[in-house]
Amino acid sequence: MRSSRVAPAGSGPGRLAPAHLALAALVAAVWGVNFVVIEIGLDHFPPLLFSALRFLVAALPAVFLVGRPKVAWKWIVGVGLVLGVAKFGLLFTGMDLGAPAGLSSLVLQVQAVFTALFAFAALDERPGRLQLAGMAVALAGIGVAAVDEGAAGSATGFALVIAAAACWGVSNVLTRKAAPPDALNFMVWVSTVPVLPLLALSLLLEGPERDLAALRGLDWTGAGVIVYVAWITTVFGFGAWGWLLRRHPASSVAPFSLLVPVFGMSSAALFLGEGVSPLRWCAAVLLVGGVALTSLRRKAVREPEARVLVPTPNGGATP
Repeated sequence: MRSSRVAPAGSGPGRLAPAHLALAALVAAVWGVNFVVIEIGLDHFPPLLFSALRFLVAALPAVFLVGRPKVAWKWIVGVGLVLGVAKFGLLFTGMDLGAPAGLSSLVLQVQAVFTALFAFAALDERPGRLQLAGMAVALAGIGVAAVDEGAAGSATGFALVIAAAACWGVSNVLTRKAAPPDALNFMVWVSTVPVLPLLALSLLLEGPERDLAALRGLDWTGAGVIVYVAWITTVFGFGAWGWLLRRHPASSVAPFSLLVPVFGMSSAALFLGEGVSPLRWCAAVLLVGGVALTSLRRKAVREPEARVLVPTPNGGATP
């Protein structure tokens, strides 16, 4: 597998060429802004229907272009249910119930802590002292974020976003077990799984009348939102991220994922008018720093496998 990584001209081991640096930052920006796009989309669609449409458009027509699945169907179905149905269903519902876009982009990063915990339970990957310290710092950041959200925010929405992060951690462990050789191929096939379960849940919990009203009222903004969350964050985002990981060590590419909540909070403040209090910035520093520490040892010691565990927040398996 290492022979497939071709270092670009003008860059040494672990160093990204300027064009590749720009691409990694662009993907992080796309995934961060995605939380604002989700917030806009929730004004047009019920959350479960919105999530179903996201996966439907991400899967079609891409599923006919990426070739046959390169891993066993049990992994595609497992990740599709945990990541697509559980994680995105909880995230979209949590945001619909009032979890702010910027805060959601930040809180979701605690998935790295859940990933380390579930990897220890399922794969016997014992966390080192640095990872344990990172988990403690990240959890402290969650506590600060919860205090910042306070009584004025939605406790239920906040809790659902944390639950979504836990589901993301489970899907990361499943993805590691699957070890897909092609991240884009894997994500496109995974996107085929959640569509029908999410549509069924939407009809059951949100009601056919609400779903039909949303579909009948589809306008250019609603269509643009679906295109962004499906093709831009999933097809382009995962395609570009996978392309970078095939050419550079994961430890060189992964740190750019820590920019996602920065772009998420900044774009939410710019486009949605969400305030960013000093307490929330404190939570951001703790969470991002904790996630970096939690991920550090895993990337350094298990470089070839780390590609499937690198946090990819938007969007996505991104939001």
